[in-house]
Amino acid sequence: MGRPGLACALLLALCCCRCRRAAGVPGEVAVPEPELVEAEVGGTALLLCGPSHAPGNASHADWFSVHKEKQTPIFRVRQGQGQSEPGEYQHRLSLQGRGATLVLSHITPHDERVFLCQGKRPRTQEHRIQLRVYKAPEEPSIQANDVGISVNSEEPEEVATCVGRNGYPVPQVVWYKNGHPMKEEKNRVHVQSFQVAESSGLYTLRSVLKARLGKDDRDARFYCELSYRMPNGYRMKESKEVTVPIFYPAEKVWLEVEPEGLLKEGDRVQIRCLADGNPQPHFSISWKNLSTAEMEEQWTEDNGVLVLESARREHSGLYQCQGLDLETTDSLQSDPQELLVNYVSDVHVGPPAPVSEEGGSVNLSCKAESNRALEFRWLREKTGQVLAEGPVLQLHHLKREASGGYRCVASVPSVPGLNGTRLVNVTVSGSPWMAWKERRMRVKENTALNLSCEAWGHPRPNISWTVEGPVSEADQGPQSVVSTLSVLVTPELLETGVECVAANALGQNSTVIFLELATNTTPGFSSATVGPHARANSTSPEKKLPPPPESKGVVIVAVTVCVLLLAVLGATLYYCYKKGRLPCGRSGKQEITLPPPRKSEFVVEVKSDKLPEEMGLLQGGSQDKRAPGDQGEKYIDLKH
Repeated sequence: MGRPGLACALLLALCCCRCRRAAGVPGEVAVPEPELVEAEVGGTALLLCGPSHAPGNASHADWFSVHKEKQTPIFRVRQGQGQSEPGEYQHRLSLQGRGATLVLSHITPHDERVFLCQGKRPRTQEHRIQLRVYKAPEEPSIQANDVGISVNSEEPEEVATCVGRNGYPVPQVVWYKNGHPMKEEKNRVHVQSFQVAESSGLYTLRSVLKARLGKDDRDARFYCELSYRMPNGYRMKESKEVTVPIFYPAEKVWLEVEPEGLLKEGDRVQIRCLADGNPQPHFSISWKNLSTAEMEEQWTEDNGVLVLESARREHSGLYQCQGLDLETTDSLQSDPQELLVNYVSDVHVGPPAPVSEEGGSVNLSCKAESNRALEFRWLREKTGQVLAEGPVLQLHHLKREASGGYRCVASVPSVPGLNGTRLVNVTVSGSPWMAWKERRMRVKENTALNLSCEAWGHPRPNISWTVEGPVSEADQGPQSVVSTLSVLVTPELLETGVECVAANALGQNSTVIFLELATNTTPGFSSATVGPHARANSTSPEKKLPPPPESKGVVIVAVTVCVLLLAVLGATLYYCYKKGRLPCGRSGKQEITLPPPRKSEFVVEVKSDKLPEEMGLLQGGSQDKRAPGDQGEKYIDLKH
């Protein structure tokens, strides 16, 4: 056989040998797979010295920790009693039951290894256990890129970073955009994940999402999800959602006005420039007068907002925004927008100061300027009552009370709240008008007294007094005057009184003040006022002063004594009546009638010196009344 044949023979023999080992050689025992036991960090694991379905007799066994192909004795059992070997498991191992179960407490990630139990005959009672350890990571935290991403970037840029701390084993991370998972995509989406082993054996996962984003992603929501294994299955935890600033150039610029709708003079108006780019470009606002159609003014606002605190008609015109992108130097312009400020102005009433005699008439007319149709109405200034609709107000048969203010209101119905007003005062001429025809006052003699008198009229009246004394006057308006007189109360003044006379070119009128001496006055009662302010008190009747507290007490005591005396008198009369000794007649004799058996035994004569009114208390019924001519003597039959 040549060399090639020998080589083929050796190769064939080697293959056959491997095949026999793979198929199993009779007499050799195959090493079984370790039994799997799962536990959480910090928990407890039960290690059985034998299969869980048929544990062996472990009254005499040795336990080993197998790590990196190295066997280290950790526990031994002799006759059902256990003892720990020195080392890392010395204080965390104990026996349970009859010694077939070894209990490992306070599990850490470092305990994930193979544990070996050897019985009395190690070759036949060797059992391996694979311990798997799990720890759920903390809630994932996410940090978005707050610097922003430009849509013009040609490479994926960092979108957000997700961190999951203290998990075991290392969790898996999945990124989501708007609720949909993101997958790796060349030059579009890329995920970089890093893991850090802590000294505790736990892992911290750090994952960075990089992507190229477009304008449509300006409102996109990103979050990460951690997927991890636990003894009872797979679990997951999600982070909060974040958004990322997206930078893109503007394509359109426009203008907005607040408030919306029709504007009127006095409104606060805000003109704002907007663009569909991010960041917003630099804005400027131009204004064009509608009448001249030329640019007259230009404002530049850093934030693209122009505020008219109190709009006027002069602010009406065409407004336009210009936007300049400082990065690309591109310029955009909005469409011109008309701003119209509605107004009502120059409200006039004619005649400006109307005057009429009593019984006469006045016609008032009102006009105003506005850019819209106007409506007019007339109001009474004192009451706010609507007197008429339209630009003309006719007042007929005027009385003095018609004097005063009348207001014209010019309004624009199509623009709520837009109106203008003008007030005019109507004067009705006539003789003076006094508040009172006469007045009575209680005063104290020999005291100083101030008397006031008020009169109205057109022309303005003059006031005089029938008594001499210091006089002062005060104007209350163009048609009213108040005069105050200071006098000393004397007996002559109490007898004659005081008269206040108001006169003008059309006549005169007067008020008479009668003074009466007050018997009960308080200190300082020395002044009085006659006029409209005292009218309410002048019509009320005078009230009697209440009696002093001392007199009330005397009256109460007197009434009480009278009641007690009447009670004693009534008791005495009742006692006499019962004893048959009641003297009931007036001056004269009265017969006392007794019951029949005793009628003839005695007669009592009663005389009285009391007045008839007093004796009335002792009279009987109608049959006991005296006849005319009776001198006061009478016999009374006690039976009646």
